[in-house]
Amino acid sequence: MIPGLVWGATAAEREDPLPCDELQPEGVQADRAISIDAPYGLVYAWLCQLRVAPYSYDILDRWGRPSPRRRDPQLAELEVGQRFMGQFELVSFVLSDHITLVTGKICVTYAVRPEGAGTRLVVRVRMGGPRIIGRLLALGDLVMMRKQLLTLKELAEAEDRAEPQDEFELRQ
Repeated sequence: MIPGLVWGATAAEREDPLPCDELQPEGVQADRAISIDAPYGLVYAWLCQLRVAPYSYDILDRWGRPSPRRRDPQLAELEVGQRFMGQFELVSFVLSDHITLVTGKICVTYAVRPEGAGTRLVVRVRMGGPRIIGRLLALGDLVMMRKQLLTLKELAEAEDRAEPQDEFELRQ
C-alpha cells in the first residue's frame, strides 16, 4: 500500500462508494476514518463547523488563531455553494449522513455512520491531475486530516459528555 493513502479506514470502508467518487472518478483516492464515542448527529453537527475553520493545525491553517471550541448550531444550516475551510465549496450533502466539498481538482466526502452507540467518521479525498502529484498531496493531507479528525473526535466526545442532548435532534 502506498504511504499516505489510508489512515484508519477498513477495507470495506475503502470500497464503499461515496459521492466524491462520481465527481473525480479517476483521481487518486485517499481514505481516512475514525471511531467517535458520540452520536452521529452530533458528529455531523461538528462537521458543519468546518465552514469556519479546518480544525487541524491552527498555526498553519489560521495563522495561529484557534479554531472555535464551541459549536455554533447555525452553521448546520447548509446550502450548496457555501464555503468550507475557506477554500472548499459545498457541492452536495445529506443531513446527518455526508457533506461533499470541492476545490479545484480535489473533492472530499465526510460521511458519518452509526457504530454501536457512537459514530464512525469516514472521509475520502479524491485528487485529480497527475497521479504522482495526487500521491504527494495525499501525504500532506494525511498529516493535516489526521489532526482534524482527532480534533473533531475530541470536541464531539467532550460535548456529548458535558450536555445531555435531545436524542431526536442528534439522530437526524
